[in-house]
Amino acid sequence: MLRQVIHRGLQSFFYKLGLFVSRHPVFFLTVPAVLTIIFGFSLLNRFQPDTDLESLVAPSHSLAKIERSLASSLFSLDQSKSQLYSDLHTPGRYGRVILLSKPGGNILHQADVILQIHRAVLEMKVNYKGYNYTFSHLCVLRNQDKKCVLDDIISVLEDLRQAALSNKTTARVQVSYPNTKLKDGRSSFIGHQLGGVTEVPNSKDQRVKSARAIQITYYLQTYGSVTQDLIGEKWESEFCKLMHKMQLDHQDLQLYSLASFSLWKDFHQTSLLARGKILVSLMLILLTATLSSSMKDCLRSKPFLGLLGVLTICISSVTAAGIFFITDGKYNSTLLGIPFFAMGHGTKGVFELLSGWRRTRENLPFKDRVADAYSDVMVSYTMTSSLYFIAFGMGASPFTNIEAVKVFCQNMCVSILLNYFYIFSFFGSCLVFAGQLEQNRYHSIFCCKIPSAEYLDRKPVWFQTMMNDGHQHTSHHETNPYQHHFIQHFLREHYNEWITNIYVKPFVVILYLIYASFSFMGCLQINDGANIINLLASGSPSVSYALIQQKYFSNYSPVIGFYIYEPLEYWNGTVQEDLKTLSQGFNTVSWIEQYYQYLRVGNISATNKSDFISILQSSFLKKPEFQHFKNDIIFSKAGDENNIIASRLYLVARTSENTQREAVELLEKLRPLSLIQSIKFIVFNPTFVFMDHYGLSVTMPVLISGFGILLVLILTFFLVIHPLGNFWLILSVTSIELGVLGLMTLWNVDMDCISILCLIYTLNFAIDHCAPLLYTFVLATEHTRTQCIKNSLQEHGTAILQNVSSFLIGLVPLLFVPSNLTFTLFKCLLLAGSCTLLHCFVILPVFLTFFPPSKKHHKKKKRAKRKEREEIECIEIQENPDHVTAV
Repeated sequence: MLRQVIHRGLQSFFYKLGLFVSRHPVFFLTVPAVLTIIFGFSLLNRFQPDTDLESLVAPSHSLAKIERSLASSLFSLDQSKSQLYSDLHTPGRYGRVILLSKPGGNILHQADVILQIHRAVLEMKVNYKGYNYTFSHLCVLRNQDKKCVLDDIISVLEDLRQAALSNKTTARVQVSYPNTKLKDGRSSFIGHQLGGVTEVPNSKDQRVKSARAIQITYYLQTYGSVTQDLIGEKWESEFCKLMHKMQLDHQDLQLYSLASFSLWKDFHQTSLLARGKILVSLMLILLTATLSSSMKDCLRSKPFLGLLGVLTICISSVTAAGIFFITDGKYNSTLLGIPFFAMGHGTKGVFELLSGWRRTRENLPFKDRVADAYSDVMVSYTMTSSLYFIAFGMGASPFTNIEAVKVFCQNMCVSILLNYFYIFSFFGSCLVFAGQLEQNRYHSIFCCKIPSAEYLDRKPVWFQTMMNDGHQHTSHHETNPYQHHFIQHFLREHYNEWITNIYVKPFVVILYLIYASFSFMGCLQINDGANIINLLASGSPSVSYALIQQKYFSNYSPVIGFYIYEPLEYWNGTVQEDLKTLSQGFNTVSWIEQYYQYLRVGNISATNKSDFISILQSSFLKKPEFQHFKNDIIFSKAGDENNIIASRLYLVARTSENTQREAVELLEKLRPLSLIQSIKFIVFNPTFVFMDHYGLSVTMPVLISGFGILLVLILTFFLVIHPLGNFWLILSVTSIELGVLGLMTLWNVDMDCISILCLIYTLNFAIDHCAPLLYTFVLATEHTRTQCIKNSLQEHGTAILQNVSSFLIGLVPLLFVPSNLTFTLFKCLLLAGSCTLLHCFVILPVFLTFFPPSKKHHKKKKRAKRKEREEIECIEIQENPDHVTAV
């Protein structure tokens, strides 16, 4: 009883709303237009891109950021970023270049050319306010001699060049890999500076026979001042231009450059590349909506309503964007998906209202017809819009740990609200004017009076075709002339009979089993998309650089900083064994290891604290080859006693080409050890900030949104008109969501912020299209389930097909945007639309004929009513026998 009261109350409310809109169409047409103009100007004046890529795509709250703060408080990260090598996430300003020799070549034989390029970088000048700045003015300085920090591979190349100039063979300059001995006696790790290495067979010291690539990084100082940052940005820009010029001068080498701004620039490049394609997409949607809303009947055809419906969504999106920028929002490329998401939901409301208009009686005044359409459609559309708002509202909640996802969801909430307002106001007003033209028998395209049938019969065929209002098709037996719409005609006369055929049903069941199998198989192979290149323009310099880097420099993981942040008895044998255990399996760059070796070689005993620290300070750290280790130890002095309060060493693991995944595994293995070991330490690399619990952070929004929608549907079981409608809706949405998730994984789509947003949208897109179909089915009163599903498809199939076809056709231009972000968007949305279409037109029409709700009680009720009617007629005939004679 409560369900019927709520349903009728909502229908009554929207009937009155429709009447109110139909009586004041100019007002409801003007207000949205004025709002769009106001907020549209703010969009133009306040547009500002977001340049902080870390804050957008890295988890906002992670242990890695806390570890970074702690590590930075102990040792300056700016000074140590040359040691903490990271593939694409190096902090601060820098310029990086990979020099690649031709296939079969040896890059070490081209030391002179590489050093020429190196000198050109050092001598490159940047002018700022009349002053010229070179690398020496901007570089990170070493603490011991205040010289620029340079990669050790430069020293190796200089030794090779000197050997060549003195007529020595390069074989006499021995280069080992990954650790090599430098001229000053230092042992240096060059695993990330030399790539594509072939070692001398059976070489005990891992001597290098040849190498394909060299990577050199130029680190700039970061003082935190705006001026310094501007100069650094100009230097990076000039560095990239210089590398391009050097590529033209040295055709025997391939140069790939990267700077700190490259990732953001190539991330934002997607938006610039997609602008034209989005306009093409809009044109395709306009064309599809216009054609699908047309009929041969020039009176009842509504092409302009299809066109105006799409424009309604466009102006509501412009208004939402204006509100976003007025509230100090910053644009990023992930927001490219909002126009497609908003269009997919908004046009569904447009086509449903148009279908609702077609279901109204033509003999009613146009204002009443608009009110009836609102009463019929807006209840369902309000429910689906509410679920959109709940889903994306949950995605915008504090539980979401990815800022890009949170910003996107906030924008979608605003877009959904404005879509809803614009559809019942702006588009409702357009529907009122179109209804008035139809009632007054005006042509739907030319807006002229349609001539009478007698006048048309005297005119040529082409004129009759253009002015045909369907009078020759209409008879006193046909109550709904809109049945001649080509989609509705196809569904009624052909498709409905075919899909409910008993011989088709087994094949549909087999098709669903195949669909479910592939979906399940894909769900077992989900990968997290922590790789930043998934969001960049595909042909960009950053992607090219990353691919070459992954190919030639992925033998070793990023350098992991191992920070011991509490005093430790380094002279204790047990502690030494613990440190060896922790660093086992790693290639270490460690003062501790070098110091122990120094003591063993010199046969020096340091088994107590005073001897250990005294020899360390007075002897070991005084040696030129060990002086650089001063930066890895923090001493404190209490009276005459010195203590080591903190120290650090570096760990590097052997990896394959999938470096990032293995780096995450290393983090997950090392971090728990810090809780159970007696040695108190933290591990850090800049890459960890982007990858720490990324999988959990990126999947949390879709889990929360799905749980929110599920909870709402369960709680409204006894509020909706029929609880079985919610039950079937939950099953359908779950099937579509898992299908999209599994199939997109098989299509090589990782779980990044774009695919997660698409999964949240898939939940709502499925509800948007399945809900009206299912509720019409469960409320139908026909004798059989087959007849009920036929009526449901006939009532809502046209709107579903119109919307999904417009949505899918609008996605086609995304294929031609050379960007990984848009490829992901295209794949996910294509799967969402296709799986929804498959369920609405193939799976549900067959499965609903097998399972509840049963229609037998409706059949019994109809038989009882028919029997009662027959008895009443018999009584009337018996009481009035003259009536039979009269008939």
